[in-house]
Amino acid sequence: MIRRPLGRSARIGWGGPASSGRSRERELALRWRESGDEAALHELAGAYGRLVVGLAGRFRSYGLPLADLIQEGHVGLMQAAARFEAGREVRFSTYATWWIRAAMQDFVLRNWSIVRTGTTAAQKTLFFNLRRMRARLADPSGVALTPEESGRIATDLGVAPAEVTAMEQRLGATDQSLNVGLAVGGELERQDLIPDDRPGPEEAVIGMRDAATRSRWLNEALAELNERERRIIAGRRLAEAGITLERLGSELGISKERVRQLEQRALGKLRSSMLRRGDLSR
Repeated sequence: MIRRPLGRSARIGWGGPASSGRSRERELALRWRESGDEAALHELAGAYGRLVVGLAGRFRSYGLPLADLIQEGHVGLMQAAARFEAGREVRFSTYATWWIRAAMQDFVLRNWSIVRTGTTAAQKTLFFNLRRMRARLADPSGVALTPEESGRIATDLGVAPAEVTAMEQRLGATDQSLNVGLAVGGELERQDLIPDDRPGPEEAVIGMRDAATRSRWLNEALAELNERERRIIAGRRLAEAGITLERLGSELGISKERVRQLEQRALGKLRSSMLRRGDLSR
C-alpha cells in the first residue's frame, strides 16, 4: 500500500517554491478526506517516506530491527495523512513527524522488554530521556545516580525522584529467560534454582482436609448452643462487621453486660466442644 520513498527532487512540490508544495499537500489532503481518493493518500504519504527512514534511525539504539521501526513509522505516516487538516497553516511534514515519532515510541515501549515499560506519561518521558540526561550529569565511572543527580533530572522532567531511580534500575536490567541452561550440555536451568515457597501437593491436600474438618466441628459445636447463644456468637464473632453489645442487648431485651456474659459462656462451650472432638479424633 505504501509506495517506495521518492527522491528529494520528486517530493511534493518537485523542488519548487514552498508555497507550491503546500498547495499540493492541501489539494491531496482534501481529495483524501472529502472523496476518499486513495491515490491522493498514497502520494501524500509516499512523498515523505524518507522522513520515516530518518526518524527511525534515531531509535536504533534500543536494539530493535530498523525494518520494524520503519514499518511502524509508515503506520504513523498513514495516520497523519488520514487526519491532516488542510485548512490549518502547518506543513504536512511537520504534522506527520509527531505521528511517526509517536508510532515508533509506542513500538519501542511494547517490544523493548517482555515487561511492559512506560505505562504512564512520566514513565514514557523518563524512558526516552533518562539515558541522555544521565550521560550529561552522572560520572561515567559511577554505578548509579546520586540523590542529587536524580533530583536534578526529576526537576527537569517534572517527575518524582523515586520514579527516576525506578526507571534507572529498569533500564539497567535485561530480560533473562528462565529456560537458559546454566552449563553447556547440562539439564539444569535457571528456573530450577528459584525457590517455591508455596505448599507442596501433599501439604495442600492436608490443609484442605483439616479446614473442612474444623468447619464441620464448628458447625456441630454451634448446634449445641441454645438459640440466644447462637445469635450472639453469629452477630459478634461470625459476621464481617461485628454487632455491638448495645444492639444485641436491645434485640434480645437484655443489658449489654448480660450479652457480654452470655458471649463468654458460649465461647467457653465452643472451645470445650472443639477440644473434645479433637481428642476423640486422635
